[in-house]
Amino acid sequence: MDIQWICAGTVIIMWFCTGSSIHLTSVDPPHNLQIIDPGLLGHLYIEWQPPSSLLPLDQCTIKYKLKYRSVGDADWKVVFTKKLKYGDGFDLSKTTEAKVQTLLEGRCTNESEVRSDWAHATFQVPTPGELASQIRDFHCVYYNWEQLTCTWQVGQLVPPGARYEFYYWYEGLDHAVQCDDYIQTHGRHTGCNLQNLRQAEYIDFNVCVNGSSEATWLRPSYFTFHLQNLVKPSPPEKLSVSISADEVHMTWSPPDGSTPPHCLDYEVQLAGDDGDADATWVFASSQVETAFTFSRANRSHVSCVRVRGKTNMFCADKGFWSEWTQECFYVSHLYLLPAVVFSFLSICIIFILAAQRKKRGEKGGRGECDA
Repeated sequence: MDIQWICAGTVIIMWFCTGSSIHLTSVDPPHNLQIIDPGLLGHLYIEWQPPSSLLPLDQCTIKYKLKYRSVGDADWKVVFTKKLKYGDGFDLSKTTEAKVQTLLEGRCTNESEVRSDWAHATFQVPTPGELASQIRDFHCVYYNWEQLTCTWQVGQLVPPGARYEFYYWYEGLDHAVQCDDYIQTHGRHTGCNLQNLRQAEYIDFNVCVNGSSEATWLRPSYFTFHLQNLVKPSPPEKLSVSISADEVHMTWSPPDGSTPPHCLDYEVQLAGDDGDADATWVFASSQVETAFTFSRANRSHVSCVRVRGKTNMFCADKGFWSEWTQECFYVSHLYLLPAVVFSFLSICIIFILAAQRKKRGEKGGRGECDA
């Protein structure tokens, strides 16, 4: 008898879900929500299954609202999707939490949106090793869009013979890859150089620095960043200065190498006192152009100029300034040099002519007396 009632109920549910005037007012949450670590150094997958009680519906749209974050973050990331899997980068040093709910909308819900309760899941990678064995002061720079150099300091508590190892992964690689060009300090790995990373730009670049010794494991560290936000370009090149009585005109060229010229902003500074260490450099301009002109009337004290470059907002969210141009051009009063030389020569000529005239006059006077 119970089986007959279940069958009858199922038929009724299928009937009103496919065309009757009865509409759904509730829906179950997704089930089997889990966060999976495929070993990609912070790129995790969040997966779930449709509600087990949900029958096939041809008159409703089924979507899912996914929210996820690292524990301690103020804001959740929110995604609406029809899929049952989503991947993103996470800080594996923190606990990851996710929640997902079912969304129904269409004729089967009388065109209103019906939401389920949330399904919840958390994930935390094992953290072997003492916290004091973890690396410190991790820092990366992407030099001239060509070479990524990451450095770190060893942990405060590192057993003898401990060895740090650097691994990285980005979308397109089958698995995490270990550094093959380590920087060493006193026999320990304290950095890594990587090249040929153009395919890794503008996507998550995941890094893990871990290690071990004969006595124990070292606490791993995880980092995720975008290479274009770590660019430090080479200094601008071919800085030249032309000077007139009224103005000084500067020109330079973008640096050679892989840095796209349209990705650079420039900062120009001016200083007096011949650019000495004690000189006060004053900001003059921030621009994308490779030329700058300033009036000598307003800056008669200027005797030195310099320029540097940085990735601009059109190519990155942030970056590092290049070094300043290596040469310093002394421009104060140089335009007066020709006039000073001309004046000096003119005075000399006048004195010479006056002396010769006086000499001739003295000779003429002695002749009259002899007569």
